[in-house]
Amino acid sequence: MAKFFQEFREFAVKGNVVDMAVGIIIGGAFTLIVQSLVADVMNPLIGLLVGGVDFSNLFVVLRQGAVGGPYATLADAQAAGAVTLNLGLFINAVVSFMIVAFVVFLLVRTINRLKRAEAVAPANPTEQPCPYCLMVVPIKATRCGHCTAMLDQPAEAETPVEATSAPPQMPPAKP
Repeated sequence: MAKFFQEFREFAVKGNVVDMAVGIIIGGAFTLIVQSLVADVMNPLIGLLVGGVDFSNLFVVLRQGAVGGPYATLADAQAAGAVTLNLGLFINAVVSFMIVAFVVFLLVRTINRLKRAEAVAPANPTEQPCPYCLMVVPIKATRCGHCTAMLDQPAEAETPVEATSAPPQMPPAKP
């Protein structure tokens, strides 16, 4: 049993699990914001545009309850035991989904743009062309490996070349 808890602890403290937990918590909070946006902002505006309809109380009675209708609100119908088709709640869910889908789309789009910009960023060069034969040689080379010409050291060399660590001089190439 102790081994089981040890394995669970190792699993739980991994970075991915913690990241996932944070994402779920933020997602839950975001869901509450979207639900409030739909119920408190979007639905009154949409209801105003279509003639004052309150979507949360838009329903169709399929079977009357113990107390006969008409029912003023969905809560009254459910309290009476009526079977209802809750169209307004479905519309709320669709609007909520569309808002969440749009926000996720914007988030993924932004992340993809950042990744593309990161991938395009130029790295420090590791090679340079020889000015004499135009063959590619390492940036730290002091002599071209193809034509044996002496090369100028780049200005931003990472480590200065000391006289004791300089490569041995090679004889000039035969014509």
